[in-house]
Amino acid sequence: MKLTHLTSASLLSLAMLSACGQQEAKQETTVSVQPEQVDAERIKAHVEFLADDTLLGRDTGSTGYQIAANYVISNFKQIGLQPQGDHDTFEQQVTFRKTFLEEGSATLAVETASGTKELVFKDEFLASGSSIEKESFVQADTVFVGYGIIASDFGYNDYENIDVEGKVVVALTGRPHDLPSEEGAHIGSGREKIRHAAERGAVGFITVHTPKRNKVRDFSVSAKYASAPRLSWVGKDGKPNGVYESIKGGAYINHEAAAVLFEGAAESLESVFEKDTNNEAVKGFALNSKVTMAKKSRHEEITSPNVVATLEGSDPKLKNEYVVFSAHLDHIGVSKHHVDHEEGEEVDSINNGALDNASGVSILLETARLLASQPAPKRSVLFVVVTGEEKGLLGSSYFANNPTVPGTQMVANVNLDMPLILYPFADVIAFGSTHSSLGPIVESAAGKVDVSLSPDPMPEQALFTRSDHYSFVKAGIPSVFLMTGFKSKDPNIDGGKMFKDFLKNHYHQHSDQIDLPIRWDAAADFAEVNMMIGLEIANGDKRPAWNQGDFFGKTFAQ
Repeated sequence: MKLTHLTSASLLSLAMLSACGQQEAKQETTVSVQPEQVDAERIKAHVEFLADDTLLGRDTGSTGYQIAANYVISNFKQIGLQPQGDHDTFEQQVTFRKTFLEEGSATLAVETASGTKELVFKDEFLASGSSIEKESFVQADTVFVGYGIIASDFGYNDYENIDVEGKVVVALTGRPHDLPSEEGAHIGSGREKIRHAAERGAVGFITVHTPKRNKVRDFSVSAKYASAPRLSWVGKDGKPNGVYESIKGGAYINHEAAAVLFEGAAESLESVFEKDTNNEAVKGFALNSKVTMAKKSRHEEITSPNVVATLEGSDPKLKNEYVVFSAHLDHIGVSKHHVDHEEGEEVDSINNGALDNASGVSILLETARLLASQPAPKRSVLFVVVTGEEKGLLGSSYFANNPTVPGTQMVANVNLDMPLILYPFADVIAFGSTHSSLGPIVESAAGKVDVSLSPDPMPEQALFTRSDHYSFVKAGIPSVFLMTGFKSKDPNIDGGKMFKDFLKNHYHQHSDQIDLPIRWDAAADFAEVNMMIGLEIANGDKRPAWNQGDFFGKTFAQ
């Protein structure tokens, strides 16, 4: 700039401004950046947007879900995070195969010495479409394998001395009662059971609903969802993940209808059920029945993105390691419209998912903002907002198998799913914290903001395997699933009672919406706890590690 016609006073003024500018610049280099304070109103605004009717329940692959993803991306950009998705974007596109069971096509017949019995779909058996075949058929002898589990660490092998080659395996739902809750949930999962059967040459898999299970979830409840389409993510080879081509047919049979399978066998199904109910050992044996199963399926292809962003770390070496925060953005969409015949009014059909999991994503966004407002921690922080959790942890499974950063450099995962911010919680539950050094880290971080760490109050729910952190566990990454605990800072509020009331009356219901009595101060506290946990891990001298001899560490981190 060229200066002309300056008076002495003007020059003096410029000199003073210059000196002030130099002084301010000097001060700026010596004063540390003050981090932002947690803002409950921001969290509220996020939840209000994500749980609005306009998004129609954020179903995987829907326009509403994409609007929600765009909103998350916009917020990541505003706080200065870097894109960590595909092709220098914030999105990692996931391709899904959507499988429909053709109406009226599922059949199951059981042949015994006394004749053939056709079971009735939905009343007596359930089946899903095949994600790999349009027409499926299998006819084979059956064999009972108890619960169908293999767990050498706990002395179980239900396939010992039993030949299942070319046969349809029959197994009880559930698992032995003496298995630890979290390990047992993995060992007794349907995916693990089918894997064992397929690896031993079985051609079909039948699960028997038990009276013990019926007390927890009635068969008729599962039957309501029998015709719903199923999703699988598609790998780079074009094949749906987790499918065993050798398993040609499968079914889930009502406990009352399954007795025919055991006709003429060494032990009756009634006797088997009695052992299961009384927590006695259940052993496999040969059956004298043959089953024929058939169905027709059709397929569609849809895409839905994970949203991934990075806050780069400050340490020249440790910034190549990542602490992962995750939360699922999807919910269950729109239910079939129905009418209140008493009043003649249409009933709400949109499942907004305010607490499942708009709250978790909103708290993740506030956690990201807080971390981005202060000097960067040593390690980088990766924020992964995933799709398809409600369809079977699919988005997180895809990311864990196809990470956008090197998998070995993800040191820990902290997952936020359905924090019930309905009361002033005094503790948090970190499902999975007993398996790795993350337990003491979470306890220490929470203690800095006067929040305690409590053990799992609902071990029978086996929540460790029911949210997205489980996908990271199976990738060998120490993980915790963080939820609000049952303790309340207000002695007049029973946090556990409120938690269980939500599960009974609002979970996956239309009523999970913004008009619930949400405590935004509790949401702010939860965001602060998350920030402290992130900092504790990201600035730690050592990366988190599995506990010596831990089942999940041995199984997945070797």
